[in-house]
Amino acid sequence: MSTRKVSTPRFAICIDNSEYPASLEKHKIYRVLPDKEAERDGDLRVIDESGEDYLYPADYFILVDLPREEIRVLNESYARGIEHA
Repeated sequence: MSTRKVSTPRFAICIDNSEYPASLEKHKIYRVLPDKEAERDGDLRVIDESGEDYLYPADYFILVDLPREEIRVLNESYARGIEHA
């Protein structure tokens, strides 16, 4: 039996898009993908406006803790967006 821990999806609010105005919207919630190496370098791997994941400076975001139900709703919303893309 596998004991591998499944990571909880993380989300962040963009607080600075000055270097990437076409890729990030200020005050919008973005999904953050796990990337320990990027985080050690001070970056976050974020799914941006293109729908792809890219590295951005972590200080462009505030990580938010959301209740489980809100995470479920956001994940379903992202999945619907991907299906229609």
